[in-house]
Amino acid sequence: MFETKYPAGMSEAEWLKKASSYILHTRLDKSDVSGPVLIRGEGSIVWDTNGKEYLDFNSGQMCSALGHRAPRVVAAIKEACDSLIHASSSIYNVYELELAERLAGVLPAPLCRAFFLESGADANEAAVQVAKIATGRTSIASPHTSFHGLSDSTRAVTFGVPAWHHGYGPYAPGNHAFMGPYCYQCPIGLTFPECATVCLPGSLTVLDAELDGPLAAFITEPLFSAGGVIEPPAGWLAALRRECDARGALLIFDEAQTGLGKLGTMWAFEREGVIPDIVTISKHFGGGVSISAVVTTNEIADAVQDRGFVHGHSHTSDPLACAAASATIDTIVEEDLPAKATAIGSYWRGCLDDLASRHEIIGDIRGRGLLQGIEFVHDRATHRPAYGHGAQIEAACMARGLLFSVRRNGSVLRFVPPWTTTESQLDRAAAILDEALST
Repeated sequence: MFETKYPAGMSEAEWLKKASSYILHTRLDKSDVSGPVLIRGEGSIVWDTNGKEYLDFNSGQMCSALGHRAPRVVAAIKEACDSLIHASSSIYNVYELELAERLAGVLPAPLCRAFFLESGADANEAAVQVAKIATGRTSIASPHTSFHGLSDSTRAVTFGVPAWHHGYGPYAPGNHAFMGPYCYQCPIGLTFPECATVCLPGSLTVLDAELDGPLAAFITEPLFSAGGVIEPPAGWLAALRRECDARGALLIFDEAQTGLGKLGTMWAFEREGVIPDIVTISKHFGGGVSISAVVTTNEIADAVQDRGFVHGHSHTSDPLACAAASATIDTIVEEDLPAKATAIGSYWRGCLDDLASRHEIIGDIRGRGLLQGIEFVHDRATHRPAYGHGAQIEAACMARGLLFSVRRNGSVLRFVPPWTTTESQLDRAAAILDEALST
């Protein structure tokens, strides 16, 4: 058993009693107070207080994609702890400036001007503010499959998980949904590519009629992760870019769950060569430490600066977090992790394809690189979702030592194995899934 500062022999029940007594219950995917209670992580594995190990195919909350306790990130944190942990957010620090330069170096032109916050919701809030100030407009639109955070303003444009949107309003005016490209469960019953993605111009016609003024920006994920691992069809992002340009609106890409090499390219938007006006970055950006970024062009940055834009909080651009993020970028670039994501993704897709050949309930497999999912259906011909089935499979897999996320009311399983995951670990995960699906 590994050494720990916590009391030897303290039971899981005792830890859970603390949770019941002292924690306000706000978990995303958990409705009760139950185990496991985690105590340690290394690479692709986490351990609970009973000493049981789990393959972490959710990479923590998708923030440990480099692996738990990534060595270069740990070293960078230790160095920052020895020099400067925190600094005034009104004064530049060297860690922040080094990170800004590194980040500009891995983004396509003209994206080059950044500022740093703490979470994905922070970054998306700030990106929307930048778009409003830059355009002088107030309306924002997001696909109905989207997830952008759980702050008040980001919930207002989060439509892909209704339970996280409904019941938290009323929201500020100016936030709108339009139809996302969920081809496997097309809301209007069409089939790609014969449909020519008419869902986009059709739903935007309704959006234009609803707006009380011109649109400031569209915000979207290049692949809808929390909404159900939904990949837009070829050409959809480019079509959205054209719709933005026609309206004089800005395009914001939320790359929290898709960027920095996870899908096999440094940025998910690179697949179609579509460049946004603003991009937001978070999740594994800090290698497990909380940090996010908003990056835009010189033109937009200069415009909002000229109009007096101010944004930040007590921990904006903290040196420790910036040091961790620089180490993350260095690791991704120097170890060519996009290529490794492609290789891991290809192997894992083979495992999922094999499972689908033996389990009729798997109707669709989608995603790429480290971010993939399967959708359960009652009937492959009709695609009727098997809602609720995912919760049963998740419980069975957790009992066998495999962690992942369940989405779309239990019909979709989402897998995000870290870059440290080996082929033998992928095989083990597939075997656990096979056992759970067979019972």
